[in-house]
Parts: sequence; structure tokens; C-alpha cells
Amino acid sequence: MKIKKLSNQQIIISIDRLTRFKDPESKYLRVFKEIILNNLIEPKFKKNDLDIMDYESIRDYATQIINESVSANNKSSYINNKLKEYEKSIFLMDSSTEKLLNNKINYEEIIKILPEHIPDNLKYLKFLSGNQTETGVFPIKKILLCEGITEEILLPEFAKLCNYDFLKHGIYIISAGGKNQVVKYFYNYANSLKIPIFVLLDNDAKENLKQIQPKLRKSDKIHLVRSGEFEDLLPKSLIYKTLKYTTENISIPTTEEIEEFSSTVDFLTEFFRHRGLHEFKKSDFAMSVRDNISDISDVSEEIMEIIKEINY
Repeated sequence: MKIKKLSNQQIIISIDRLTRFKDPESKYLRVFKEIILNNLIEPKFKKNDLDIMDYESIRDYATQIINESVSANNKSSYINNKLKEYEKSIFLMDSSTEKLLNNKINYEEIIKILPEHIPDNLKYLKFLSGNQTETGVFPIKKILLCEGITEEILLPEFAKLCNYDFLKHGIYIISAGGKNQVVKYFYNYANSLKIPIFVLLDNDAKENLKQIQPKLRKSDKIHLVRSGEFEDLLPKSLIYKTLKYTTENISIPTTEEIEEFSSTVDFLTEFFRHRGLHEFKKSDFAMSVRDNISDISDVSEEIMEIIKEINY
């Protein structure tokens, strides 16, 4: 077999993609096939050849290319077995997919070339090797599926004030990008995951709630915001504090005037427009709110309720 070695950067990118939270079959096949197509010189295969090739051969070709690129063979299968056990604890998979996970990638050597600043999935890989103490949200134990970026940014901070650390409890947050996307994500995960899913929807997603309910498993839970959207659950005092902090020398309304708006997002859109500020963006404002959260008074009653429901 003749190969073109992967660069260290290519190895890191490949291993990062193999260890992300994603369906094992699709991620392993995609990464392994790309490595074979781009780095296997002899024998040479085309994409159509790989599409009909058995999983063991795809696994073995890709594994050999990776290991030769780090100039080492796998001396221990400990990390490989732990990764396989972890994936099997999260995802439903068939015997064919398991064959992809039964690889002999030399993770011990690859860990040596990982940079200092790495995502949580690679931190977990280093943790399995005994070279990392913190793993971020890994191992993942529950999915929190929400509509937007505001929930993703703020819920972990509110949870800390309620003595519930998302990272320590393996709560992995996915902001789907809208209520319809939440349904698509949920349908996919309900059919492929073993771990619980907590779904958070805005109040205007009642029809989406009806679509999800028939597929809810015993371990899953769903919360529909009682009124409006998640931003409406933020205490007006917290919004006031955030605006005061981020818009120096600009007049801001009182909390009472803010409460006159039925929609927090509508208020903020008008506020930014009339004050000649940049366009209101939920993500930017959520990060500003996060920076101004200080104590339990910044957590509304319904947000506390949501966090309690997540911790079930």
C-alpha cells in the first residue's frame, strides 16, 4: 500500500470530526472515505468503489493511513474501546456501524500532537488517555434542544445560579434555529439516541408541540414557554441593567416602560433602532445579558422551573 501522509493539521481535523456528537455511521464513513480518496495512492479507489466496499476494508485502509501518518502502530486499544463504549451508550447502532468503531487508530500518538486549545470532544479524548482533567460537557448525558441562540447562551448561566452545572451533568445544548427545525432535530434524535432529550419551545410553537408529542419517549420531556418567547422570561430588571451597562450616555427607559411591551424582542428592536444603535442581534444581546447576570434575582420563576425540569 502506498500513501500520501496526512499532515498534523489534517490528522487533528479528522480526529475532531470523528469524536464530535454526531451519528457514528455517517461521521466515520465520511471521514474514512475522504482520507482514502485523498491519501491512498495505491491501490487507488474512486468514490463509487468506496460506496460498495465493506465497512471493515474502509476502516482498515483509513486506519493504516492515519497510523502511518503519525509513524506508529496502535500499541493499546484502551482509548478505542472507551470511545466505542461511549458512542454505544449514546447512539443506537447496528453491527455494521460497530465495525467502524472497532478500529486500531493510534490515539496515544495523535494526542501528543493536539494543540493546547481544543474543543470539548478532543478534551474528552485526552481525558481518556489520562492527560486531561476537565472534559467540558463530555461525556454527554442529555440533549437540550431549543429554538435559538439566546437559550443556548443564557440557560447554562442561569442554571449555575440554581446550583445546577450543565457541564458537570453532561447537558449538551443544541439551538436548532427555529421551531420547525426543532421538530426535525427531535425526530432524528428520537430515532437514533439512547439518552434523554429535553425540548424547549416558545409559546407560538403549539403546533410543533403536537408534532413532537407522539414521538416523545419515556425519558424525554418538553416545556412550552407559557407566554411569548424565551427572551420574555428575562427579568425586566436584568434587561435594564444590561442596557445601562452596554449603552453608556444613551437614555434608556425604566423597567416599568419596558414592561409596557408585550414582547421583549419587539422592545429591544425598537430601542436599538430609535437610539441609532447597530441592528439588534439576539446573540450579541444575549452575550451582554450573560455578562450582567450576578445573582439569583436575575433568574425568573419560569426559568427556574425550566432548569428544575431539565434536572429530572
